[in-house]
Amino acid sequence: MIINWKGVYPAVTTQYNDDLSINFDATMTMIDTIIKEGVDGIIALGTVGENASHTREEKIAILKAVKEVVAGRVPVLSGVAETTTQFALEFSQECEKIGIDGLMVLPGMIYRSDEAEAIHHYQQIARNCNLPIMIYNNPVTYGVDVSIEGMKVLAVEKNIVSIKEATEDTRRISELFSEFGDRFVIFGGVDDIALESLMLGCTGWISGLTNVFPKESVAIYKLAEQGRYTEALEIWRWFLPLLRLDTVPKLVQCIKFCEQLAGRGSELTRAPRMPLIGEERANVERIYNQAVADRIDLSKFNLD
Repeated sequence: MIINWKGVYPAVTTQYNDDLSINFDATMTMIDTIIKEGVDGIIALGTVGENASHTREEKIAILKAVKEVVAGRVPVLSGVAETTTQFALEFSQECEKIGIDGLMVLPGMIYRSDEAEAIHHYQQIARNCNLPIMIYNNPVTYGVDVSIEGMKVLAVEKNIVSIKEATEDTRRISELFSEFGDRFVIFGGVDDIALESLMLGCTGWISGLTNVFPKESVAIYKLAEQGRYTEALEIWRWFLPLLRLDTVPKLVQCIKFCEQLAGRGSELTRAPRMPLIGEERANVERIYNQAVADRIDLSKFNLD
């Protein structure tokens, strides 16, 4: 199965009204804006999109709206984060009916599966859905690592085409390329090692903080793609304190609070996620304000 997934794919937030119903207008405005600012794809209903906080009906409504606003300008992938394999494959089939371009599949939620169970989960989704699939391998958060040997098993499934590599071990990227060559499209999935991941050959970057600073994210990717690493490092070192916010347990609240500070969205999240308070909140605001104060003029990099 041939795909053309590359570049910067923000894992977009889901915006809410004050009563925590979905604010479709705000969500779609945000997505339209970041596409116009240069991102290469959209990940809807990932962790940052609060997938597990929505009903099946809400998820379907969100995806239909996203597909409409994107209108084919960039690929749209949906997160698949369900409690059972059966629910996951049913949701994947719904995504196929809607016309989403691909799936970013997480292991089963709540129950912490071992590797064999996770492989079975991915196999069943691949065999019951025709969409291209990205495996989201994040043992730090979800407690199961699909190893190189595990990926050998999954490589048999023709529609498993991509990996979001989020082990935090950059050696795994080289190991994947050494074992599989170009069999899988590999995305870096950890914000604060994204540049290293691109330098090691990842063809894309799935990011949370891109929701707040899309132009800087795209500039880093373009410079890395062109081998202009010294220039990329200048933006990267400016960006790194913000990118660290994507690696903490309250990453969703941190990202959405930064969106609010930037006038790009609201910090509202559904419980059990609660707003940042006290020193935790003040620290995020300090990091954001320092970034704004030190923001780099991207025009000097001549990327057009």
